[in-house]
This record gives sequence, structure tokens and C-alpha cells, in this order.
Amino acid sequence: MREQYRSHDGGLLEADLPAHPMEQFTRWFKQAAAPGSPCAEPNAMVVSTADAEGRPGSRTVLLKSYDDEGFVFYTNYGSRKARDLAANPHVALLFPWHPMSRQVLVTGTAARTSREETAAYFRSRPHGSQLGAWASAQSSVLSGRDELDASYAELARRYPPGSAVPVPPHWGGFRVTPQTVEFWQGRENRLHDRLRYTAAGAGTWRTERLAP
Repeated sequence: MREQYRSHDGGLLEADLPAHPMEQFTRWFKQAAAPGSPCAEPNAMVVSTADAEGRPGSRTVLLKSYDDEGFVFYTNYGSRKARDLAANPHVALLFPWHPMSRQVLVTGTAARTSREETAAYFRSRPHGSQLGAWASAQSSVLSGRDELDASYAELARRYPPGSAVPVPPHWGGFRVTPQTVEFWQGRENRLHDRLRYTAAGAGTWRTERLAP
């Protein structure tokens, strides 16, 4: 199996890059999320962590917000990824926009969001998703599907639609502050464009081209 990558807009050149990587990310994210885009879930990203012994783990989560300070996702603080980040805050993100022959690769460190920020996002979630955050002790072993369904059903009785669901104390956000952000654009003959931003201190960034 072999795909011939092609860029329909002339590839990615150094002259195209803004000074800050999040501005470039916004450009590409808007294109990936635009109506008619071939990317089904553009805010899906692979989060890779390692525990205190260096054993890696990866999983797909949803990006919920981003700004000049970094990328934010939410999880149960008892999950494997959260336990990994408590022991080792270094993290990698990957946005796999394969239908556009693009990827964005991020390395950085993760820290918990404030409870105020977490609460504001939690209240914006659909009622069922709020209940789900309580129902699932993420990454723990279950006796079967019935255990999870029973937990959710009990919560649904306790908090019917229209009622206020409290923010779980064991659930919240992480903000990934980037150290590097690489923009990967597929090109023909495996001669891809790879332009990487690296934090240079005092809010500045340097850019460099990497060999594909």
C-alpha cells in the first residue's frame, strides 16, 4: 500500500509562516474544520505520555480549546494519561489530518487547568456527557458493560434532564504548553515539507526546515 501525497496549494514554505505557531495552527485548523473538509473530526488528536519509568502510552482525545498559551483537553484525573502526566509532565500531541496530507506534531509540558476553567467547560457539555464524567472511573477495570450502564442509569435518576450536575472533583482539564510545533505537509516522492517552530524564550520562536 502506497499513497502518493500531493499538496494542492503549493506546499508549505518558510515565507508562508507567521511569527507564532498558534497563528499557523489556526490557519490549518480552520481549513480542516471548514464545511466540506475531508477531515471527519479535525479536533481529534493523539496524546502520547510516558510514566515515571518511561513506558509510553497513546490515545485519541478531543481538543476542546486552544490559544497562544497552548492546547486544552479534558479527562478523568484518575485515568492512565493523567497519572502519567502527574509523574512526568512531558507530552506529545499529533493532529493526523491525513485526508489533507497534513499533520501537526507538538511536544511540550502539561499542567492542570484551573477549577474555574474546568467548571466553565463542564457546564457547556451536554447533559449526558456530564453524567458520563461521573459514571466512568476511567482506566479502571470493570466487571462488564452492565456495571457501567448501571452507574449511568443511577446518575440519570439522580440528575434528570434540566437539573444541575456538579463538576466532578476527579475530572478536569490539561493545558499543553508547546515547546515545539511542527507542521508537516505531504509532497510527491516523499519529499514532504516539515517546518518546525521551537520556543526561543520571551515569547519568541525560531523556525527551521527538517528533512523529510
